[in-house]
Amino acid sequence: MNEPVKKLTDEAAALTPDEQAELVEGILQTLDVPDRAIEAAWAAEIKDRLAACRRGELETVDFDEVLAGYEMGNLRS
Repeated sequence: MNEPVKKLTDEAAALTPDEQAELVEGILQTLDVPDRAIEAAWAAEIKDRLAACRRGELETVDFDEVLAGYEMGNLRS
């Protein structure tokens, strides 16, 4: 652990549990930055899947059937 990180860790240890939770949340928010390339790739994938579904090229499963499979432990792979 480098010196600045160790210093911050020591300072964080002196905080109350609520303050520590706030600090962790703040740090996590700085790490949760969307990657535009990944977002664009997923958007293209969604469009492709929707188009394939509309063309009747995808097998669909009723939600209730899927839910029943989870409840019974019968998960398809």
